[in-house]
Formats: sequence, structure tokens, C-alpha cells
Amino acid sequence: MEDQVTRILKQWAAERPDLDVSPMAVVGRLSRTARKIDAVLAATFARHDVDSASFDVLATLRRSGKPFTLSPRELTESAMVTSAAIAQRLNRLEERHLVTRAPDAKDGRGKQVTLTPAGLDLVNRALPDHVETEHALLAGLSEKERGQLAELLAKVEQAATEARP
Repeated sequence: MEDQVTRILKQWAAERPDLDVSPMAVVGRLSRTARKIDAVLAATFARHDVDSASFDVLATLRRSGKPFTLSPRELTESAMVTSAAIAQRLNRLEERHLVTRAPDAKDGRGKQVTLTPAGLDLVNRALPDHVETEHALLAGLSEKERGQLAELLAKVEQAATEARP
């Protein structure tokens, strides 16, 4: 089956046979696949009245274990986004009463973010649906293929991390 990426590769081969454009086969498909996955996951999250960024914060707090509390810095490190992005997410979640922010008892200058009972309930309801969606997205792969793909993507991610901007 010829897809858009295959057509693009053929066009480049005809127009610039001097260039090895084979990386486009992987990078193009990764990019296209990521957009499609994001759309499917967004639909899952929407059923729970949450977006992926907010779910990420709620899930990070949930998987941290009781008392489901982390500092904004810990959330930033976990999400691999800027502190400004985490602050915006926390503002939205706090407005919805899904998290609270309180002074850090150990360091009064810092803050601690904690899941509220409503936030815990939301993430507990959304998580099984989210995991089911991810299973459906990978249904065409065997367990072995999933493991291989995860390992290969980890290598690509590492290379992207080390690549110069």
C-alpha cells in the first residue's frame, strides 16, 4: 500500500536522486502517527472533560502515590515542559478544584500541589479509558513488536535529545 510518505519519497528520489532521503520514511511517519495518536487521545480525554496537558498533571500526581502531592518543580521535570506551562496548567486545574496549591511545610518559600478528591476521582475514572485507548492504538502489534518498537523509539528519542538544534 502506497501512503503519502511513500509518494513523497518517490518524488524526492526523482527530483533529488543525489540525496538520501530515507530518514523521511521514519521521521515523516513518526510525525504523522503522533498527530493521529494525539487526536485519538484528545477524544478520549474530552469524554472526561479534560485535555491531555491537564490529564498529564493529574496522572503524575496520582502515580506519585499518597498523599498525591508534588512540587511544581517536580511536575515540571516529570512533564518535560517549562515551568510557565506547568503554572498555566495548575491555574486551570485549581480553578476547577482538581488540585490545590499550598505552602511547602518544609520550605515556606516553595509550594506543594495536591490532588483534591475531585481530581483523584477524575483521574481514576479517565485512566482506564485512556489505557484502553492506547491498547486499541497498538492492537495491530504483538507483545514482542510493542517491546521492539518501544526500544527503537527510546533510541530515536535519545538521538533527538542529543541532536543539535
